[in-house]
Amino acid sequence: MRNSSIKFVTIIFFCGLHLQLSAQYDIWGKVNNSQGERLIGASIFILDANAATTTDFEGYFSLDSLPAGSHEVVVTYLGYEEVKTQMDLTRDTMLNITMAGSVFQLEDIEITANRLNEKSPFSYIEQGTEEIGIKNLAQDLPLLVEHTPSMVVTTDAGAGVGYTGMRIRGSDATRVNVTINGIPLNDSESHGVFWVNTPDLASSVEQIQIQRGVGPSTNGAGAFGATVGLNTDYLHQNPFVKLEGSYGSFNTYKTSVSVSTGMMNNKYLIEGRYSGINSDGYMDRATSDLSSYFLSAAKVDQSSSLRLNIFGGNERTYQSWNGVPQVKLEYEAGEATVDDLLEHYYNNSNGQYNTVADSINLFDSGRTYNAYTYENEVDDYSQTHFQLIYNKQASEKFTYNAKAHFTKGKGFFEQYKVEEDLTEFDSTRFSTISDVVVQRWLDNEFFGVILDGEYKANEDLKLHLGTAGNIYLGDHYGEFVNIINPAEALSSRFRFYESDATKRDLNAFLRAEYQLSKFSLYGDAQIRNVDYKTAGVDNGGYVFDLDENYTFFNPKLGFSYQLADQQTLYASFARAHREPVRSDFLDRLGASTPQAERLDDYELGYRRSGKRLDFQANIYHMIYQDQLVLTGAVNDVGGAVRTNVPESYRLGLELSATARINKYLSWSPNLALSQNKIDEFTEGLRGELLQDKDISFSPSVVGGSIVKYSPYHNLNISALSKYVGKQFLDNTGSDEKSLPSYFVQDLVASYLIESDLIQAVEFRLIVNNIFNTKYSSNGYTYSYIYDIMLPDGGTEEVSVRENYLYPQAGINFLLGLSVTF
Repeated sequence: MRNSSIKFVTIIFFCGLHLQLSAQYDIWGKVNNSQGERLIGASIFILDANAATTTDFEGYFSLDSLPAGSHEVVVTYLGYEEVKTQMDLTRDTMLNITMAGSVFQLEDIEITANRLNEKSPFSYIEQGTEEIGIKNLAQDLPLLVEHTPSMVVTTDAGAGVGYTGMRIRGSDATRVNVTINGIPLNDSESHGVFWVNTPDLASSVEQIQIQRGVGPSTNGAGAFGATVGLNTDYLHQNPFVKLEGSYGSFNTYKTSVSVSTGMMNNKYLIEGRYSGINSDGYMDRATSDLSSYFLSAAKVDQSSSLRLNIFGGNERTYQSWNGVPQVKLEYEAGEATVDDLLEHYYNNSNGQYNTVADSINLFDSGRTYNAYTYENEVDDYSQTHFQLIYNKQASEKFTYNAKAHFTKGKGFFEQYKVEEDLTEFDSTRFSTISDVVVQRWLDNEFFGVILDGEYKANEDLKLHLGTAGNIYLGDHYGEFVNIINPAEALSSRFRFYESDATKRDLNAFLRAEYQLSKFSLYGDAQIRNVDYKTAGVDNGGYVFDLDENYTFFNPKLGFSYQLADQQTLYASFARAHREPVRSDFLDRLGASTPQAERLDDYELGYRRSGKRLDFQANIYHMIYQDQLVLTGAVNDVGGAVRTNVPESYRLGLELSATARINKYLSWSPNLALSQNKIDEFTEGLRGELLQDKDISFSPSVVGGSIVKYSPYHNLNISALSKYVGKQFLDNTGSDEKSLPSYFVQDLVASYLIESDLIQAVEFRLIVNNIFNTKYSSNGYTYSYIYDIMLPDGGTEEVSVRENYLYPQAGINFLLGLSVTF
């Protein structure tokens, strides 16, 4: 009996063992790349089980009836790193695979002259599509990066649509170098970037890198405050159609459609976008009618890529760039009396307030007062960009690229001018004083070639050689399009001024990076030559003939030291030069010629990245020679007049961090503290010598914060905060010519739905300025002196100060929906 029992147990054991060894299970899952895109046609192998399959159109795969036990799973996809994973198969199992990198590791063969990495001895921050898109419903790109360190943004129309701008470390847009795929975007003559010319560009940008300070050598205008590098050259793996729409306050709405073929035959890609944005604006009549497009075609293989980008847009905006008299805002807030407003009115009654309609507009409007009332007081401009970019990895050691670009722009702004003396323009043709309608035109072209090569001599030494040549051709002219007096009716347009400009910009640089144990050493030397010529007559009848040539040598040195894993200490010195802009020459006709500026930038910083905390601290000292600063006067179109000052500086501390508190909550604060001073300069009105004064529009405190909360899967709620300290409108340091500090709180909520039928449906709500703060983000000031007659026959000198501010919208919202197929 006992032997029978033993035999029975033995039989049961071996039967169980046989059943276990012969058991079969299924595995299934999805294969994505590191950007979250599904990979169609990825190969999955289980070699020891002689099993294989590929992913379907949605990136899913399944393998059935696999034997139990330990197996090695191998996943391959052309252009991606092979993935190997070990699994112990004891039951049906879901297996999701993420493949590192992007198609063909293009980041290894693309060269952008000013791109930084974690070993670079400069201060920078990067934003990807998630950060860029958090507020991207209709507002322009500066508003989307507002919460990065040392950043201050402004918008003329008050609601983020139309003319917008940014300042970084107190430096305005003319001092911030901007490139798209390494190609200059700044206007060659003004050095400014007019984001309104390429509306909704952010929807085609995959990455933004903002470098504060001079940074490495780059193309285009000198980086006197920062460099903003935009990258649009990401290759989407899969086809999609994306429809977007949004609507919000001030009748603001946006519609957009984006399409992509995805990678066809793992070689070709075609994609495009069209967007339309309209807004009535916060300010009276400050409407915007904007459209834009982006087309791209690419061919790639394992060692090269060729890409053609065509993008641009048209903008038609009603002018709101005059701002609002400060006394008008104070009157609306109950901080000034009607007598104060009347005093302003009488001081300007022969200049700004020429008609009854002007007077009624001033007294009957509210905080959103706009001085312009003529129905077609608009800015209308179109711009198209062409980029051809070729990248080639010739060998393991040598990579190069070539870029050709062409930009065409043409447009005008129209003005109604009261009681113009037409005989000053052509006494043989005109004989009267009349109201006229004029258009001031700019017709320009910008083109060039950029070449870069990178040579990895060994594991420790990398050399980068770059050169670029760019040419700008600009035609400035003004035309009478209507004379209101019928006796002087125009049979054709009358051109009352014309001035052309040619600017050639050549540069070459050599950069070396050397790894020495934990040290990374950096050296960079650039030579830049600028030749600027103008000929003709500018507005006002001034002869404007220039022939200026500049040669600049811009060296950079730096090092970084790896303190520990993911911790880096760095220091650098960088020099930059910058030529005067067109308006600097025009505003000083008949006076001394403006001089080129020089900046020596010293940076010392620490950065740390980790699973729970990223942190960066940076100290900078920017020392200027011959910096062009505001005099307190304005020119004929309201632009600030500038003059050179021998010595000035910026000294500051920047702190930024991202704390991932738990899987639901993260916090990204930043704080910038600075001192920005002019040693001495002569004030423009009375010729008074002023010393140790604050540089205008350079707040000593700028802070930002983003708190992101994700209570449920695909539901995100973000609180965005911005604080900007007091800013002076000129360089006199007068509190009477300043912008008060302000704090603004925004709220963003988004919810994403994913399915097999529709890739994604996303709802987004943005509530801007939830506390309804009344503030102004920009302004200007000017003063003048006149004499009044006294009863005794004598005269008395009267000094008048005028501040004009740009008020921003109170609480407002945008609601958006996007659907991706």
